[in-house]
Amino acid sequence: MHAFKSSPADKKNWYKLDLSANVYPTLQRRNFSSVFRLSVTLKEPVDPVLLSEAFTRTIPRFPIFASAIRSGLFWRYLEPNPRPLPTVQEDISNPCMPMPFKSNNEYLIRIYYYECTISLEAFHSLTDGTGGLYFLRTLTAVYLRLKGHEIPNGHGVLDITQSPPPEELEDSYMRYARSSFRPKRSQEKAYRLRGTPEPFYTLNIISGSVPTDALKAAASRYGASITEYLNAVLLYALMQEQKSRHPFREHPLKLALPVNLRRFFPSNTMRNFISMVYPSIDPRMGDYSFEEIVVQVHHYMRYYINNKFLNADITTNAYIRNHPLIRLVPLFIKDIFVRQFYIRIQDKQSSAGLTNLGLVDISPQLAGHIDHMEALMGQPFSARTNCAVISFQNTTVINFASSIVEADIEKLFFRKLVRDGIHVKIKSNRFIEEE
Repeated sequence: MHAFKSSPADKKNWYKLDLSANVYPTLQRRNFSSVFRLSVTLKEPVDPVLLSEAFTRTIPRFPIFASAIRSGLFWRYLEPNPRPLPTVQEDISNPCMPMPFKSNNEYLIRIYYYECTISLEAFHSLTDGTGGLYFLRTLTAVYLRLKGHEIPNGHGVLDITQSPPPEELEDSYMRYARSSFRPKRSQEKAYRLRGTPEPFYTLNIISGSVPTDALKAAASRYGASITEYLNAVLLYALMQEQKSRHPFREHPLKLALPVNLRRFFPSNTMRNFISMVYPSIDPRMGDYSFEEIVVQVHHYMRYYINNKFLNADITTNAYIRNHPLIRLVPLFIKDIFVRQFYIRIQDKQSSAGLTNLGLVDISPQLAGHIDHMEALMGQPFSARTNCAVISFQNTTVINFASSIVEADIEKLFFRKLVRDGIHVKIKSNRFIEEE
C-alpha cells in the first residue's frame, strides 16, 4: 500500500454530503452498494507498478476521492482519510462489488487493471460519472507520463500540481436550487422486471460495442438523438418482454435517466450534480410501434430536459433537506424513512435505468493511446437491468448489468439495433444461451 498524507489544513476540512449523495449510504446493505465503474482500455498492457505510482500522484488533486464517510447525529459527511491508499488490484469477474465503509482502509474507491484496461470503481456519494471521468482521464495521463509519453493537461485531464479550486468541491445543488415551484415526487408504479435472482455477489454483464456513426445514422433516421433512440429501444424491449408474459393488467414502462446538470448550470463541481427524468410509455393506452415510442421519448425529453424544469426538481430536494423539522430529526430516523420511501415508492417508479455519458472529450495526444472506454452502472437495487453507454471516437460501448439469470431484455435490445442496420459486437462475463 502507498501512504497518502493529507496536509494539516486538509485534516480540518470536511464535506457535507451533496444532495444526491445523502441517499446512497441509506440504501447500503450487505449485498448492495451504490457503486459504478469507468474503464479505459489502452493499446498496450498496463504496468501495475506504474499505475500504483500514478494513483498516488493523482489522488491529492481530488480530495473528495481521498475521503472516508462518517456519521454524525443528524447527517453523514466526508472527511479526509489519512490511511494508506488501497492497493491497485488485478481485476475480478464480478465488478462493482459491495463497498463496506470500514473496508478498503475506509476509502470509497478502487483501482483495477487487467491486460490493457484500467478501471475506476467509486461509491456514488463521492461523485457522479462526470467527476469519475475527470479522475480516470487524469490518472491515465499521469500513468502514461510515467511511461515516458507527453500528455498535456486539458480535455478532462487536470493539473496534479495545482490545488483544486473551491468550485470543484461545492455542492452545486444548493447553489443553483432557486426555483419558486416544487413539483411533487410521487409517480405511478411502473412495470417491474421479474427474474431468477443470481447468487450473492454475482453481477451479470452483457456488453455491446457498436460503431458510433452507424448508431447516429440509425437515430437520425427516426428523427432522434442517440440518447433518445437508445431510450426508445430499451422501452421497446421492455414492452415486448411484458407482453410476452401475457399479464392480466399491463403497467406503464419507465426508464430512470440521469441528466448531467452541468449542461444547464455553470458548475465545475467534481461531486454529484445530476437529476433524474423518466421517459415512458403506457401500454394500457394501446399498442405502440417503435416509431411511436421514439416520438414519445423525443418530445418528453424536449419538454422536461431544460433548466427551468430541472431547477424546480432539485429545489424540491433542497427544500426537503433544509426543512427545519427534517434538520432536527436524528440520522437513524432519517435513514428509516428514506429507505422505506425508496423501497416503497422511488424504486418502483422505473422499469430499468439508462445513462449515457456521451462522447468523451480527450486530447489527441491521450487519444492516441486509447482503444476504447466503458461505463457500468453497477448492481441494481432491485431485480432489473441497468444500462450504461459511453462513446470514444467511433466506438460506443453499451453495458447492461443485472443480478438476475434471464437476459431477455438485453437480447431484445441488441436484436433491435441489428435490425436497424447497426453491427453489434457482444461480450459478457457469463455464458448466454442463444435461441
